[in-house]
Amino acid sequence: MKKKFSEMTSEELIKTQKSLKTVTYLFGVVLLLLFCLNIFLVANKGFSASNVIPIALLPIFILNMNTLKEIKKELQSREQL
Repeated sequence: MKKKFSEMTSEELIKTQKSLKTVTYLFGVVLLLLFCLNIFLVANKGFSASNVIPIALLPIFILNMNTLKEIKKELQSREQL
């Protein structure tokens, strides 16, 4: 079972934040490349079912960004104490 951010230590949060940030940014770059490739493929070969893949993966990127924001808020709230 996944721990809530409020139950994690600051060190665990920082470690999670670093790894999630790396994965999310790499995923974002790959997603951007997929979007660019899709535009190119649609222009040259027309639409196919595989053109939906980047759109289908976009919610995962958004969820990861939201999780990073939540971790940042939790760390900031701990600094204020």
